[in-house]
Amino acid sequence: MYVVSVVLPAVQAEFGVGRADASLPYTLMMVCLGLGGLWTGRMADRHGLMPVLCVGAVAVCGGFVWAGLSGSIWGFGLAHGLMGLIGSSATFAPLMADTALWWNRRRGIAVAICASGNYIAGALWPPIVQHGIEAIGWRHTYVLMGLVCGAGMLLLALRMRQRAPMVLMDVAAAAAPASSSPSAGGAALGAAASPATASAPLVPLALDRSRPFGLRPVHAQLLLCVAGVACCVAMAMPQVHIVAYCTDLGFGAARGAEMLSLMLACGIVSRLVSGVICDRIGGVRTLLLGSALQGVGLALFLPFDGLVPLYVISAMFGLFQGGIVPAYAIIIREYFAPQEAGARVGAVIMATLIGMALGGWMSGWIFDVTGSYQAAFINGMGWNLLNLSIMGWLYWRVRRQGATGGRMQPSAG
Repeated sequence: MYVVSVVLPAVQAEFGVGRADASLPYTLMMVCLGLGGLWTGRMADRHGLMPVLCVGAVAVCGGFVWAGLSGSIWGFGLAHGLMGLIGSSATFAPLMADTALWWNRRRGIAVAICASGNYIAGALWPPIVQHGIEAIGWRHTYVLMGLVCGAGMLLLALRMRQRAPMVLMDVAAAAAPASSSPSAGGAALGAAASPATASAPLVPLALDRSRPFGLRPVHAQLLLCVAGVACCVAMAMPQVHIVAYCTDLGFGAARGAEMLSLMLACGIVSRLVSGVICDRIGGVRTLLLGSALQGVGLALFLPFDGLVPLYVISAMFGLFQGGIVPAYAIIIREYFAPQEAGARVGAVIMATLIGMALGGWMSGWIFDVTGSYQAAFINGMGWNLLNLSIMGWLYWRVRRQGATGGRMQPSAG
């Protein structure tokens, strides 16, 4: 997901295009990744993870090889679209949704660990790719990455055969008579319930999941999708353009790749810490906290453009925003029907990736128009404010309903 940001200057120079056009492959990949998440999420709901991951492995391998052999920016972009539509989409929304179904008491940290995978990749790959560009060129680097990533995904997919038990357990709990006692409900679930799943969940079992936030499911889903677009338009500005930004400032692409790696490495810490926080205060409040801090991080890019300050701000931005996207999966698991988790998480993740795509292209377009990234940072702050407004309103509705998002004991029903 992050390699194209590293090769952006080299691709722009080779194909002789503007910054906005050079950003289009990233945009196309993210749009297709989001759209693919709808399909892969539904397929994972029906057939489990392993078949979806196997198809994704082949697509990632083929997409990288195609991109490495492409003769134009359009072929390069279409190859990234393939990687997003069938490849990376197989390992993002479906994995987070499936993980959320396996865990109850420690669901937040479990999803955070799973979601940290792409940030671990973001921390490891940029310096390796930059070294590959300097040593053998970006084309050969892409081909080698396709072979390594495709084979690795295929082997790991074989470990994902078992289906999550949580959907069956929640359906059984929902079907239990209202007069049943908690102990009777536990007996009905039988040996399938582990000690972790027997612990108190994040929200009441009596929560009306047909009315998330007191809204119709389609309306609640739409608001979460708009919020996802908004937060990720803001998030994309530093993640997509930090290498190009450093090149423009005269620090070189290698320094920009190091900043991107540092940003995503700190994102790992952010996701793990946010997972612990999420287990304590719930998904909505965790997302609100992350969004507010992300706005602060964006604002810090405006007055500081020195080398050392940019390293520090990149680390801070990673620490601030890493837990935002996984929080959406937790919110879906808390407030929507669990048997629809794959498709609904896929839809929200699609929105966040469309936001990343839009933000990556929009920032490049603003740069082409203004000759500076200052206006792009301000644009990102505006979108971040939209996310804060939506999530703040949903939190107000949760408070009004008496479900604060923190840990609550299950009701007797």
